[in-house]
Amino acid sequence: MIYLLAAVGAITVVVLLWRAFGANPAEAVERRPRRAAPIAPDDDPDFLRRLGEKKKKPPKDGDGSQPPT
Repeated sequence: MIYLLAAVGAITVVVLLWRAFGANPAEAVERRPRRAAPIAPDDDPDFLRRLGEKKKKPPKDGDGSQPPT
C-alpha cells in the first residue's frame, strides 16, 4: 500500500513540475491558427459601402430605363 501512495505522490509531483516549467498553455494557444470570427453585416465595411451605393442609385423600371424626373 505504501508503494501505491508513493507512486501517486511521485506522479503528482512530476505533473505539477511539468505544468509549472514544461508546458506553457499560452504558447500552445498562440501556435494554433486563429479563425476569423464572422463579421456581422452592420460591421462589414464592404457591405455598408454597397448598401450606400445601392441607396444612391435611383430605382430602374422593368425595361431597364431610368424613370422620368
